[in-house]
Amino acid sequence: MRKNVEYAFKTVNIEDFIEYSAEDFWRDRPVIFMITEAGAVKNISAPHMIATLMHHLEIREGQHCLLIGSKGGYLAAILDQLLGDKGVVTIIEPHNEVLEHTRDVLENYNSRGIIRVLSASSMDNLEDYEKQIDRVLVTGAIREVPEFLNIILQDGAFILGPFGGLIQQRLLKREKNGNQWLDTDLGGVVFGPMDALNAERHPLDPHFLAEGLEDSLDLIAEVMEINEETYQSVEQLIEALRELPRDIPLISEETTEEEMLEHPVMDLIMSEMEWLAPIWPIFGHLISIDIVDLTDSDEDDNSMIGGHKDLVP
Repeated sequence: MRKNVEYAFKTVNIEDFIEYSAEDFWRDRPVIFMITEAGAVKNISAPHMIATLMHHLEIREGQHCLLIGSKGGYLAAILDQLLGDKGVVTIIEPHNEVLEHTRDVLENYNSRGIIRVLSASSMDNLEDYEKQIDRVLVTGAIREVPEFLNIILQDGAFILGPFGGLIQQRLLKREKNGNQWLDTDLGGVVFGPMDALNAERHPLDPHFLAEGLEDSLDLIAEVMEINEETYQSVEQLIEALRELPRDIPLISEETTEEEMLEHPVMDLIMSEMEWLAPIWPIFGHLISIDIVDLTDSDEDDNSMIGGHKDLVP
């Protein structure tokens, strides 16, 4: 398998799948393949991570591999080389811009087997395809196994992907065994969100911020002691954020400083600053949100949360 992966890397040209320089890829780093209209950066993982994923997928020729999150089509091309002439790669891509980019680049790729690119709305119909799915590779952070996979996967098939929150995940191999999943933990990783739409959410989206705080709290609690009163206060703040309506107007470049301070999320956070201030820099660093930047109208808009790095398991 190692020689097959090496051959696939040499056969598939990374530059055919990206709109930017491939220099970082040759330095064993993630490389940008596109930036969405909303400004979300979409990456192809570093070569070492791709090799790690291919190793743990345990690919055999002629299998059917489901790829959730296209990574611009590059991973599908690598899988196609490994699966051979009788192999099938089905891509599910939830973001329309990434979907179109993937279709465009794969039109110019001379595949060995079958590669098809489907939208997220096609997931419910996967059981109609003639060839059962043997392997599932998830290329972005997810919290749980998608329900449709519980239904369509047969015993012996398995899912490989980064399971966890927005900040860190565990790379898990989850094998279907009857009505349960047998997990193999392959180590800690940091992937971007599964859906590029999550990367486009504003940092003052109350539910997105609640997720970030919750993930940060779990991570911080693993490495340092937090007194019970502070821990409960953070949990109460998270709950209060989740109780805010989803349709709160977002802050834009036209938002005045006064309007920003009156924003329900800003108002809630600022009201808790007496106890939150000492630990806020830690949370702010982990979820990449700076209250000072958000309230300073002279600064550039800082509307993106997080980034994308791959860590070797």
